[in-house]
Order: sequence, then structure tokens, then C-alpha cells
Amino acid sequence: MSEYFQSGLFANASIAFDLDGTLVDTAPDLVRALNAVVGPRGLAPVSLDDVRAMVGRGSRALIERSYARENITLEHQEADDLVAAFIEIYQSDIAAQSQIFPGVEDTLSAMLNAGATLSVCTNKPSALSDLLIETLGLTRYFTRIIGPERTGAKKPAADHIRSALGSGHGVSAMIGDSSPDVDAARAAGIPSIVLSYGYSEKPASSLGADRVIHSFSDVPKTLAEIWQVRR
Repeated sequence: MSEYFQSGLFANASIAFDLDGTLVDTAPDLVRALNAVVGPRGLAPVSLDDVRAMVGRGSRALIERSYARENITLEHQEADDLVAAFIEIYQSDIAAQSQIFPGVEDTLSAMLNAGATLSVCTNKPSALSDLLIETLGLTRYFTRIIGPERTGAKKPAADHIRSALGSGHGVSAMIGDSSPDVDAARAAGIPSIVLSYGYSEKPASSLGADRVIHSFSDVPKTLAEIWQVRR
């Protein structure tokens, strides 16, 4: 991996990463908490594959879509109550089944050692993001963890990415798995890379990212190629 750092590009880089479906496979714990909330209310269990396709827009959307699948519209207060119950269950054992995707730690470490500033840009609530990242031992890699409460507007808004990236960098990028990541990067005027294994309602190839890759270990190589072309 070291050959991609020889140009010095990473020494002046700021890179933002989505969390769920990009860094960590959180779907098993999300589906566990979701079904614990909607099951007692008479809804059919949501499958793991369905949750993987619904994660990208946050817990409220996850719950609302679970109801929409059965043609039920939630009232605002009921949705609030369900979100609170979901978060309580999920937070109580946030990484029971979640796993860091292959190649993530080695790749983050290599980019950090090359001088890059790394951040998390996620629509997951900030407190849950902090807890998950700490529980999995990833906190040391990131300068900032920016959930929706820590920015002016959440993805796909450009401000979310800008809050995560900070200022003073020469090159930057957003690494994600779904349309909010790509759309936010486009709005901010920076390149995006999508991981094909992630959580997306649409095929990764249809999202409009600068590149689609299949392994997190390919992030440095792909970033170097994109940045060299844009120089």
C-alpha cells in the first residue's frame, strides 16, 4: 500500500468516511433492534437484506419504511416513540454482532501514518456513532466524528461533509456506500468513492460516484488516481 503515498498527496489530505455500511457492518444489530421494536406492534419481521437497503437515511426512516412496507403511515408522535425505543435497545448492546469490514483498520492506519486527516461523516446520531466507534476500537483514527447534531445540515447537504473535513487541506474526498454520501460530496465539490458491499437502495454503479470499488483496501490507490487526475 505504501506506493500510493510516495507522491505526498496524503500528507495534505482530509478524508471523510460514512460509518454504517462503509466502515462497519452494523446491519445485524440494527435489524435486531428494529424487529424488537416493530415485532410487538404486529409487523412482520424485517429481513437483514431489507435493512441493508434501508439504513442510509437514519433510524426514523428505517422505522417509517418498515411500516410503509405494510402500507401503514405513522403519526409523528408514534414515530418519535418508536425511534426512542429503537435507540434504547440498539444502544444497550450496540456492537453485539457488528463487525469492522475487512481491510478497514490497516487502511485507516496507513493513511493516518501518511499524514491524512480522517473523519466520520454519518447520519447516525452522534452519541451512537461515538459509542460504536469507541466500542470497536476505532476512535484513535479520527479527528472528528460528525453526526447530524454536530453540523448545520445532514447528508446529502454539503455542510455536513464540510464540517467533517475541516479546513486547510489540499485534497479531500468522501468515502461512502449510498446516495446521500455521493450527493453530499457532489454538493461540496469533492470526489466520492462508493464501496459496492455497502448499504444502498440502488446499485452502487448507478449512484454517480467518481469510483466504485469492492474492497476497502483499494481506497488509497483509488484516491491517489483521482487526485492525480484533478491536480
